[in-house]
Amino acid sequence: MKYSPERREAILRKLLPPNNRPVAEVAEEEGISDATLYNWRSEARKNGQLLPDRGSDPEGWSSRDKFNAVLETAALSESELGEYCRKRGIYPEQIRRWRQSCETANDRDEKVEKRSREAVKHEKKRTRQLERELKRKEAALAETAALLTLRKKAQAIWGDEDD
Repeated sequence: MKYSPERREAILRKLLPPNNRPVAEVAEEEGISDATLYNWRSEARKNGQLLPDRGSDPEGWSSRDKFNAVLETAALSESELGEYCRKRGIYPEQIRRWRQSCETANDRDEKVEKRSREAVKHEKKRTRQLERELKRKEAALAETAALLTLRKKAQAIWGDEDD
């Protein structure tokens, strides 16, 4: 069945914030298959429209949707940002926090990598230390075994001095 662009737009608006209704619910209400709505949502996203994946809570949005919201609001003034947020059912503070996360995303990778390198370095140092200690203990054990062997041989040759 062919739907008019106006009808498609009206149905997709039900998926948008602040409603954020689930696809299955809208599909049942409108008598359209879930697959059709998913396709429409996918097409709308390709055209740059923000359509969150799940939940009415903006914190439950996917990373891609949060990033798109940050991009859409990057050039907006405070009043435009406020209107954008009211339309979408989110707060300007959330946008600011998401933007901060986007800006520091690569920094986290560097910090994690640095911590990982330091951990590997520490483990190598500990391994070398344990190997040195093991060698020292093996040498002491070998020396003790040699002394015991010599003592037994001496006792066998000269007899028991303890008598």
